[in-house]
Amino acid sequence: MPETKLTEKQIYERIWRSIAERRLPPGTRLKEERLCEIFGASRPRIRRALDQLTHDGLVSHIPNRGAFVTTPSVDEARDVFFTRRVVERGVIDALKKHGAQDKLAALEAHIAEEREALAEGDTARIIRLSGAFHMLLAELAASPLLADILRDLVSKSTLVTAVFQPKCDTQCGPDEHAAIVAALAAGDFDTAKTAMDEHLQEAERTLKLEASSEGNILQDDVLGTALSEG
Repeated sequence: MPETKLTEKQIYERIWRSIAERRLPPGTRLKEERLCEIFGASRPRIRRALDQLTHDGLVSHIPNRGAFVTTPSVDEARDVFFTRRVVERGVIDALKKHGAQDKLAALEAHIAEEREALAEGDTARIIRLSGAFHMLLAELAASPLLADILRDLVSKSTLVTAVFQPKCDTQCGPDEHAAIVAALAAGDFDTAKTAMDEHLQEAERTLKLEASSEGNILQDDVLGTALSEG
């Protein structure tokens, strides 16, 4: 049975999470009628959620065709990673300002979860936890604005990776995250920033930015499966 009484924000979050975890890949058509069925919501409510996702750059509206999960270009892919390097250095500066020592336990517990998912070969969980590590850093930095900006960038990075690294290499993994946390634990924030830069640069280097799967539109029935897992 379809879910009822979901708010516009909840619908937005469910679709956002499905995109961020790559259950709705770039090019997926987001048919309003199907979304109404899945969420048990009115068309105006669905449209408002899609409009917000469009504003965030995760959904594109194509005239006479409808809404689709955005397929980023090569230039957009490069810009996302450039911006992430700038923002995530700012996150580490904020951690330095507000203190990082009392945040280490949460970060180490998260990395332990990443290692467990990697050992189990749970690709969906690996993807979710990988992006969540970076968002956790921003949340612990006590800067809601930075956290919001990084949340948007992490979701856009997911789109980029899904297009330009379709085999889902898990290079954004626990060892590199652990190196960042180790530097924070030592109070060496410059090394933490260097480790973050190298981590993101390596993630960008693994992308095949000369190729794109743009135009590879998936079948509509992916929606029910992807969003039911949200």
